[in-house]
Amino acid sequence: MHRCITTLSGPVRRLDGGTMFGSMPRRLWAKQFEPDQDNQIALAARAVLVQEPGRNILVLAGTEALLAPLPRTCRCQPQPKGLLGSLQALGLGEDDIHAVVLTHLQAQLPADLRNAMQEGDVPRLLFPAAQLITGRHQWSRARHPHPHDRALFVPQIIRQLGDSGRLELLDGAGREVLGAGWRFHLSDGYTPGQLLPEIAMPGGPVIFAGDLVPGIHWLQLDVTTAYDRNPECLIGEKERLLDYLVAIRGRLLFARDPEVALIKVVRDRRSNYQAFDRQRVLDRLDS
Repeated sequence: MHRCITTLSGPVRRLDGGTMFGSMPRRLWAKQFEPDQDNQIALAARAVLVQEPGRNILVLAGTEALLAPLPRTCRCQPQPKGLLGSLQALGLGEDDIHAVVLTHLQAQLPADLRNAMQEGDVPRLLFPAAQLITGRHQWSRARHPHPHDRALFVPQIIRQLGDSGRLELLDGAGREVLGAGWRFHLSDGYTPGQLLPEIAMPGGPVIFAGDLVPGIHWLQLDVTTAYDRNPECLIGEKERLLDYLVAIRGRLLFARDPEVALIKVVRDRRSNYQAFDRQRVLDRLDS
């Protein structure tokens, strides 16, 4: 089957640097990401478009990109480039998306969107005809969140997903849902039931890392974030996934790295994981 993978860029996300690097001292992570006056660092909001004969499939890390953009209050305001803008550049619109894979259901909302939703202005979900795919365990977590991560599950989004009638919940590898060439790795360290899709390609499979490995700097096993629900579990999952990629000569797609979209993973003489053959963007990776 012919398959094409393209990365899509949304608005830059700004999150607290200390939160993203957990227990790593600021003097170390600040050498890699220059924080602003509020201690925030710029991160990517990268999605993946997989095009196959007769269908287009989106892969999203979280649900914030699934919300329609807020209308501009005046025409002088620039419309930020979001997911729809990236799709439009490829000649695609909402109705051209047949399925959306949500690695997890948490959302990091920008301040304007968060304020609008608190005032009752809830945007609709994009892609009204698409099948929505996520993990059953994650769906249960989203409906009954733990106080540790309750703020990251937006009730208005979860309600719309449940009312859509298009939600498909996966228990395991889920090969039958999207067919040949697709499988899913389950991860519980960042959030219970995160799905990491593996997509078969001739040069080696590609795995979307979601929030298990946000970017290159998190290849180091002991680097975790304060968002991680179970850091010890996450480190074990990360090591198993990276060892698997090394063994099969696979590639890793990053959701959050602002400089790098795709890498191959190797182990050096000290058994540390290293990024090889870095690609900043992925215009078209064809099978």
